[in-house]
Amino acid sequence: MSAQWWERVRAAETAQAQDLLRGFVAELHRRGREPGPLRARAGSVRCRTDVVGWYLRANGSLGVDPAGRYYVLDVAPVLLGRFRRVHLEPVEPPLQVGRGARDGESVELAELLRRRLTEL
Repeated sequence: MSAQWWERVRAAETAQAQDLLRGFVAELHRRGREPGPLRARAGSVRCRTDVVGWYLRANGSLGVDPAGRYYVLDVAPVLLGRFRRVHLEPVEPPLQVGRGARDGESVELAELLRRRLTEL
């Protein structure tokens, strides 16, 4: 299979995941849930970030902003990270969160969002 074919598949999956995230954010707005500041993890230290949104996992490792952009909230240790704001860039969301992780840590994005809505 060609690299172009894989790129098209990846782009289609990313678009589908973005749609799921936008629907999640719309539902949070419908429920009156306001976004809050997201914190990133740098080892055992929690760092302030320049992103507001909602956590997608209860452990705070993933987040989404009001525009539906997806963030991984695990960062490399930052000098004075407790005191300085960490800049985060959104990443392409996967349809399967944690693919390749240990057993029980991988979940479909749609299922993760359904679970999170019941928790919020």
